[in-house]
Amino acid sequence: MTTTGRRALLTAGVSAAAATALAGCTSEAPGPRKPSAAEREAERVARAEAHLRLRSVTASRTLLERYDAALAAHPALAPRLAPLRRSVAAHTKALGEGGTTVRPATASPTASPTAVASAPAPVPVAADPGTALRDLAAAERTASDAHTAALLTAPPEYARLLASVAAAGAAHAYLLTEGARA
Repeated sequence: MTTTGRRALLTAGVSAAAATALAGCTSEAPGPRKPSAAEREAERVARAEAHLRLRSVTASRTLLERYDAALAAHPALAPRLAPLRRSVAAHTKALGEGGTTVRPATASPTASPTAVASAPAPVPVAADPGTALRDLAAAERTASDAHTAALLTAPPEYARLLASVAAAGAAHAYLLTEGARA
């Protein structure tokens, strides 16, 4: 084969490759890629975990609001309630980490008037301190039960956290009622 023949063959090959590439560029692009079954399952699991975290944080946040209301109504109970309240605040934060944004339980003093107007209604507290403590113990048991129920669908690491928080809630309920008699 002569040099001219080789050049002609090379030119023809390059031309054919360019035509193929150009045809590929001008053809219609395929539609959006459909997620695989594994991707859909991963998304479903992530949504379920986010929903579980939101429920858990909401239960703890509601309990925290109960503590705040009891402390506001009965300041003399502060030495007894303040350590338990701090524990509940730490639980609320821990339950929300890694998937849920936790908003403050109460409006801050620097919040705008609009934010304060949309704040939740105050939690009713019994006038009698003993009744207020029993009500708070019942709220602790309710939150503890909610965390225990969530264990069934929680991923392993979050289930361990939920179990710890549920156990702490049961201990708080005891301290609020039976523990006072000891």
